[in-house]
Amino acid sequence: MNKIKVAVVGTGFIGPAHIEAIRRIPHVEVDALCEVTLELAKEKALLLGIPHAYTFEDMLKQEEIDVVHICTPNFLHFPQAKAVLDAGKHVICEKPLATKIEEAEELVKLAQEKGLINAVHFNLRYYPMVRQMKSLREKGELGDIYTVMGSYLQDWLILQTDYNWRLEPDKSGDSRAIADIGSHLLDITEYVTGLEISEVLADFSTVHKTRLKPKKAIETFTGKILEASDYEEVPINTEDHASVLLRFSNGQKGSVTVSQISAGRKNRLNIEISGSKANLEWNSERPNELWIGKRETANAQLMKDPALLYPEAAGIISFPGGHNEGFPDTSKQMFKEVYQCIKEGKVPEAPLYPTFADGLRELMICERIVESHRKQAWVKV
Repeated sequence: MNKIKVAVVGTGFIGPAHIEAIRRIPHVEVDALCEVTLELAKEKALLLGIPHAYTFEDMLKQEEIDVVHICTPNFLHFPQAKAVLDAGKHVICEKPLATKIEEAEELVKLAQEKGLINAVHFNLRYYPMVRQMKSLREKGELGDIYTVMGSYLQDWLILQTDYNWRLEPDKSGDSRAIADIGSHLLDITEYVTGLEISEVLADFSTVHKTRLKPKKAIETFTGKILEASDYEEVPINTEDHASVLLRFSNGQKGSVTVSQISAGRKNRLNIEISGSKANLEWNSERPNELWIGKRETANAQLMKDPALLYPEAAGIISFPGGHNEGFPDTSKQMFKEVYQCIKEGKVPEAPLYPTFADGLRELMICERIVESHRKQAWVKV
């Protein structure tokens, strides 16, 4: 059987994560790697064991490449995804799909016109216990949804000397914490509850009004303690922390908090959904557990086990109960669904995986949240 050949663009944190997940899928081969320069692409391709290295423009000319994974900084997502679609190749793009709604709308339309598979990497949907929550709601075991409380907390930007390209609006967009990690939380909220967020009221906080940016790449300073002369002070205009009140399409309310300055919280997405029959709570730092709260009977702690979960959730589990699965497995499970459709050669009418349309939806919500903070008022989505 001919293998589906893939090119991956970008080799930061998430590019190698994509590569590892792709390699766990039968009949799919990572054939090429792209970087900003051919020299860097060759260096990274050798390191990662990938046979071919190209610049992005040269990769698009390779007829044997069927699918492209875009794992570059945010401002490159739109032009690169558009170029990939124009080249007639399927595309899986990191979130956010674009930095402007108009760009995302153009990509959704172009993908439909081309008839190509398109996906956005909202991989956190693919934790089995997240899909179990969705199944519990769909089967009526949650009842009417009363409220949602969510948070996504990290600490990697707590220090003034913490620095990354995501702090620069020309590369990441007008929002940081909300667009970066908040988008995952908002996507899971709508995905699990089946409700649409209809209005938002947001308040942002930038704890470090200026940050100290290393004058050279961090790797340059490996093995030495940085001194004051190694930094330059730069202004920060995006949020370290955000609090958002939500109104849902069923008339009920919710709230989310997003922070990249919460000491000790490495990557903690927590969501609690309160319904008329039960309460569900899930935490991404303990992803194989789901807490189920009851009023008149004992609470339960459900452990990830394909024998105990609904088929929809069991279908994205690869190992028996007691064998933990985590973040790397979410990408594998998502890519399995995407590549099955590519293998079948047709775009599904109602795909299980998150598409460009889902990417557009989250971008709309995030932009309305930014608008709400600026206006200090409720804004309709």
